[in-house]
Amino acid sequence: MIEYIKGQIVSLSPTELILDNHGIGYSILISLQTYEVFQGKTEATAYIHHYIREDEELYFGFATKDERELFRLLIGVSGIGVASARMMLSTLTSDEIRQAILAEDVNRIKTVKGIGLKSAQRVVLELKDKIVKGEGTDTSVLFKANNSALADEATTALVMLGFSKANIGKVLPGIMKDQPDAKVEDIIKAALKRL
Repeated sequence: MIEYIKGQIVSLSPTELILDNHGIGYSILISLQTYEVFQGKTEATAYIHHYIREDEELYFGFATKDERELFRLLIGVSGIGVASARMMLSTLTSDEIRQAILAEDVNRIKTVKGIGLKSAQRVVLELKDKIVKGEGTDTSVLFKANNSALADEATTALVMLGFSKANIGKVLPGIMKDQPDAKVEDIIKAALKRL
């Protein structure tokens, strides 16, 4: 499985990125969010979702793991294919999509071309609980601290204990700011007191 492709930008359009990686040119389908991040750059790292069907093989690329995680959640909804998910990520930002799902704002989701009332309702119904639990979010985005490895480890442990990533994301940055030299077990203990 391909995690990411890093290379020179050969061509960039609002829908496609061609990356040269050691003499191999990869055609990668992108959203407008990713296009805006890569615009004006000569090199890029695209986080890949490898899409394979009987008659086609495509690479979907994202500027961040966070956007890719949300894309994967969206295509897990029945009736939402890769084209619709990419259109959603081109019309709304990742945060706007999450906020619309959490607020059950079906009308906001319906503003995306190709998404009707029933599809929008299904997106809200199938993803609201997952978004609340922090799924479809890259953990490293929650913590911008130097010790993100400790944050990842603490988050994993707390999720296994039954806490949601969203709630963990609210308390961990404060703990790590207050105790920059804390060990993983200290971070977990402090988080348990606040959760």
